[in-house]
Amino acid sequence: MDADVTDSAGTPSRPDNPAGEDEAKDRATEGTGEGEGRGWEGRRADAGPDANDARRWLRWTALGASFVLLLAAGVGSWLYRKLDGNITTDTTAAAELEAYERERPTPIALDAQNILLIGSDTRSGKDNRKYGPDKGTQRSDTTILLHLAGDRKSATAVSLPRDLMVEIPSCRKPDGSRTKKQFTQFNSAFESGGTACTIRTVERLTGIRVDHHMVIDFAGFKGMVDAVKGVVICLKEPIDDDDALLRLDKGRQKLNGEQALGFVRARKTIGDGSDTERMERQQRFLGALVNKVQSNGVLLNPTRLYPVLDEATKSLTTDPGLNSLKDLYNLVRGMRDIPTAQVQFMTVPRQPYARDPNRDELVEPAAGRLFEQLREDAPVSVVPADSGKPDKEGGSPADEKPDDVGSESPAPTPTFTGSNAATDECE
Repeated sequence: MDADVTDSAGTPSRPDNPAGEDEAKDRATEGTGEGEGRGWEGRRADAGPDANDARRWLRWTALGASFVLLLAAGVGSWLYRKLDGNITTDTTAAAELEAYERERPTPIALDAQNILLIGSDTRSGKDNRKYGPDKGTQRSDTTILLHLAGDRKSATAVSLPRDLMVEIPSCRKPDGSRTKKQFTQFNSAFESGGTACTIRTVERLTGIRVDHHMVIDFAGFKGMVDAVKGVVICLKEPIDDDDALLRLDKGRQKLNGEQALGFVRARKTIGDGSDTERMERQQRFLGALVNKVQSNGVLLNPTRLYPVLDEATKSLTTDPGLNSLKDLYNLVRGMRDIPTAQVQFMTVPRQPYARDPNRDELVEPAAGRLFEQLREDAPVSVVPADSGKPDKEGGSPADEKPDDVGSESPAPTPTFTGSNAATDECE
């Protein structure tokens, strides 16, 4: 019997009422509060077959939902570990940089980030061998210093010519021996002393502290382009370059990964064949790639973002501060809201080296002005080459306006030749 039902005094106990009497009693007491304290078991026993079916259905639904959630969590965890495991950590460079910490520049704008992007021309690995024999060495085919403003409202990518004549410090070689300090072309730093030597050379040249670095090879570059389903560029003339394995028609072209790699590497058969023009072509392509990634929602769509991350991380080597998917995601998240017009590309002010026109040297004081702006996280502006050549001070004459008498106006933003990711080469 239910706990709240008691017998009257002097009345003998009787067996439980038949079901019909219980139902009648329940109907009689419905709404009076009587019988409400009988507990879950009593109410469950009183439920009809439809209620029992509904409860069974709810239990199976909850069980199924739990299974789906566990499965999704397991798959998500597996994918995370897979991407995380793709990344190679450059502990050797980290140790070398730590040994020379005292000579490295002190960061000025703590919220800003300076990341050195190095495109390696290594032929090691099955996907890279077709671009030439593996000689056991690698050079920096492309080096870009990426400056992310502290407010994350702009990004400036500065290309450093591989033929730029610079002071390279004594660096540790892979075999443990050390190189001698030398004045030579920039990409020798990566070939002889690897990433750490390249970073130390850049920091000495610019006075800018390099916070992080990334090294990516041919296969990784191709994979990222294919993962975003190709990138559209425009050609004023057709391209037929056997060395770059590239043949393209004139006009608007959508490049896959293989074609894109040939396009950014080609040199001898396009334009004047100079490395400067090739860097400008690389910048235009990277701008188109940034525009493609932002315009088709890759950064906000996990199903589109995953293949890009998978391809990128397979061939990515980073410092310990960027060697996890979480670190990379935080970096990308900070960049995804930057307007494409504020993602700027430029080459450090340079000119043919006085002693060898096949090499480059910095143009001063323009280069020094650029490095100062980036060190202090101050604004930099770029303009197309055909809009008027910036002067050697690093500022366009159009920026120089006479100040009002007795007024104090801020210095004009220095302007350099370059492009941005919003530029459509096809228009």
